[in-house]
Amino acid sequence: MKTINTTLALSAFLLLGSTAYASESADIKALKQEVKELREMTQTLVDETSDLKTGFNYTTVNSEKSHSGLGAAASKVYYSKSPLSIGGYGEMYYSDAKTNNNADKTTLDVYRFVPYIGYKFSDNIILNTEIEFEHGGVANNGGTAEGGEVIVEFMYLDFLINKHANIRVGNMLMPMGLINERHEPTLFTTVQRPNTSKNLIPSTWHESGAMVYGDIIDNLSYKFAAVSALQTGVTGSSWLRSGRGGSFKQTDANMAFVARVDYTGINGLLVGASAYTAPSVNGKSSTTNMYDVHLDYKNSGARVYGVYTQTDRSDAADIAANAVEKAQGGFVNASFDVLSLTSIKKQLPIFVQYESINPEEERADGTSGDRLDTTTVGINYFPHEQVVLKLDYAMASQGAVDSDTTSISMGFIF
Repeated sequence: MKTINTTLALSAFLLLGSTAYASESADIKALKQEVKELREMTQTLVDETSDLKTGFNYTTVNSEKSHSGLGAAASKVYYSKSPLSIGGYGEMYYSDAKTNNNADKTTLDVYRFVPYIGYKFSDNIILNTEIEFEHGGVANNGGTAEGGEVIVEFMYLDFLINKHANIRVGNMLMPMGLINERHEPTLFTTVQRPNTSKNLIPSTWHESGAMVYGDIIDNLSYKFAAVSALQTGVTGSSWLRSGRGGSFKQTDANMAFVARVDYTGINGLLVGASAYTAPSVNGKSSTTNMYDVHLDYKNSGARVYGVYTQTDRSDAADIAANAVEKAQGGFVNASFDVLSLTSIKKQLPIFVQYESINPEEERADGTSGDRLDTTTVGINYFPHEQVVLKLDYAMASQGAVDSDTTSISMGFIF
């Protein structure tokens, strides 16, 4: 009997000890959970305090990221930690042009300062805007310096639905060529944008309308938009550039359509095509059709990019006897970053670019304009991936006029 009592007492002791241990373990687990929650609350307070000091939780540019083909800075709002996003780019240059017809010219220009302001109403509704101050902007007397302007270069709302279909409405960049959507100075090697991107695909080209875009399948993207048409009832070598409606008020706007496809299934490669058609021009029967093919390929320190484009205008004689019927041209640029052969974490690409364009390849009266051929060699230095210093030498020939232009510039994105 004594043995039985001892056994029962020992069992009771062990049971109580076990219960106490279990209770203690539960208390420790609960305490750990409370500590974790306190840490999370503390971090939230730190973040909120930081936001109060800075105005918002600032997001830096990721130069490797692009949304729907835009440049890194223009894409910033899509990856921003804060609802409000501020980014932008700028460029300034000096050039010295020597010609064989005594038309030498030097130019110093605060070329562009362009803030991007974006806002996320939600993860699926995004506002993105670009405001450009060009050639120093507006002068003190209310006028402008030579060519100076302040302009809204895009202002649109994106409604993000899924990877296959998203909707964009507002004033937007035209998805033509390489540089029109990706015109930040860190994205092309020359001091000036190629003439192809000035006079044939007239960058920066933006129109008002609506777009649907997304991925057809992985690595194959598309864009399709209905937009305000080029006002192409103009003549001369700048007929395409002068025809842009942009963001200005238009009272006689016609409709045009633009489509683009890009393939990126090979590492470092972008290859694609774009097409634009404006069925009528200011009530006339003339139709304007533009297309381009484009390529950008990067492999280690090497890069090759280029565009070929052509525009045809039917019934051009209905506009003017000497109206342009056809414009065509393109460029190819090859570069190599010599510092990619070293352990130095900077970039020093050297490049050569050949370009040939004729904005007046054929006129309605059977004549044509002079072709502009340009070979450019140069070097870029990137002390930081968002900052570039450029030097180039351009040799151009058009008709009887030859010119040699030395240019230097600085550019940045943020």
